[in-house]
Amino acid sequence: MVEKLNHFLADLVVEYHKLQNFHWYVKGPDFFTVHAKLEEYYDYISDAVDEVAEKILMIQGKPLASLQEFCAHTSIQEAASDYVTSSVIWEAVLHDFSALLDEAADIKKAADAAGNSLISGAMDSYIENFSKSIWMLGQRAQ
Repeated sequence: MVEKLNHFLADLVVEYHKLQNFHWYVKGPDFFTVHAKLEEYYDYISDAVDEVAEKILMIQGKPLASLQEFCAHTSIQEAASDYVTSSVIWEAVLHDFSALLDEAADIKKAADAAGNSLISGAMDSYIENFSKSIWMLGQRAQ
C-alpha cells in the first residue's frame, strides 16, 4: 500500500509543478480564465500532496520527500518551460487527471481488498474530484 501511495504522491507533486508551470506560461486570448483555473487546480493538488503524505505516515509508512525521489517514482511527464496555449494545456491536464483518477481507483481497490478503510475513504474524494474535473474539461470541446 505504501508503495502505491508513494507513486501517487510523486505523481501529485509533479502534477502540481506542471500546473504551476502552465499557470506561469499560458498565453492567448483566454489567459485570465485559464490562469485562474490552473491556480485552482494546483491549490487542490497541493492539499492532496499533504493529505497523501499524512496518510502514508498514518499507516506507518515513509513518504517520499525529495525532488529526486519524486522524479524517480512519477509517471507524469513534466511540462517544458515555454509559452503554451490553453488547448495544449487542457489536453495535458485531461490526460494527467485521467491517469490520477485511474491511480486513485486502483489504490481504493487495493485498500478495500486489504480492509483498509482509512485509505479507501481518502481515495473517494480524489476519485470524485478528478472525475468532475475530467467531465468539466470534456465540456470545453462541446
